[in-house]
Amino acid sequence: AEVAELQARLRAVRHTVLVLSGKGGVGKSTFSALLAHGLAADETKQVALLDIDICGPSIPKMMGLEGEQVHQSGSGWSPVYVEENLGVMSVGFLLSSPDDAVIWRGPKKNGLIKQFLRDVDWGEVDYLIVDTPPGTSDEHLSIVQYLSATHIDGAVIVTTPQEVSLQDVRKEINFCRKVKLPIIGVVENMSGFVCPKCKNESQIFPPTTGGAEKMCQNLNVSLLGKVPLDPQIGKSCDRGQSFLAEAPESPATLSYRNIIQRIQEYCEQHHLQEEKII
Repeated sequence: AEVAELQARLRAVRHTVLVLSGKGGVGKSTFSALLAHGLAADETKQVALLDIDICGPSIPKMMGLEGEQVHQSGSGWSPVYVEENLGVMSVGFLLSSPDDAVIWRGPKKNGLIKQFLRDVDWGEVDYLIVDTPPGTSDEHLSIVQYLSATHIDGAVIVTTPQEVSLQDVRKEINFCRKVKLPIIGVVENMSGFVCPKCKNESQIFPPTTGGAEKMCQNLNVSLLGKVPLDPQIGKSCDRGQSFLAEAPESPATLSYRNIIQRIQEYCEQHHLQEEKII
């Protein structure tokens, strides 16, 4: 019965993309927010962003939705909308204050994730982006298990160039393979810094073991692209604005656009393959 409920609710979702990383602080939520903004720039596409980082929900702040509340209707919870074609759902909307700590054990977290998938009235959606917490534990197993009742296009894995990050990302790739979750590819975030004045590039996080590129070659995974550091990204996120719209000529924006295009191409191809199988 649960599976049937989930299938009925998510039947109108065309593509589902999970954003993962074994490591915290690599820019996963920033990537999820900008991926949603980038996809929603096409006004013909309906985009949904689901934040399942239960203990550290930063998506409401990044999307400029802090202080918003979830409304309930006859058809379920209504997402909070940034634009007409971009809806967001997060545990952050259920807290009385942004400073409230969520101190929950696994079963309660799993129950909320199921509720987000079953009770939120997403409507017709072209892309459902799921921002996950770091690691390979309860939340990840739950979302993969619940979404396997419908379909997942795959996961985008975010890393930074240094070995301490890549070490955890290899575990995440191993997790995806064990639970049969397709990997769309890896994004290397904070990859170099171009000085806005002298235009010289510096490696803030030197890739001591060859960075994401070498790891992807070794593990036979696609490298979707490298996003350079840009201080404007942090400022835009703090203000709840889209960095892609605020700095359209930045090297980081160009890199994001290429990555988003590659994700779209992968999803379309995956959809065609599924139709052939059916």
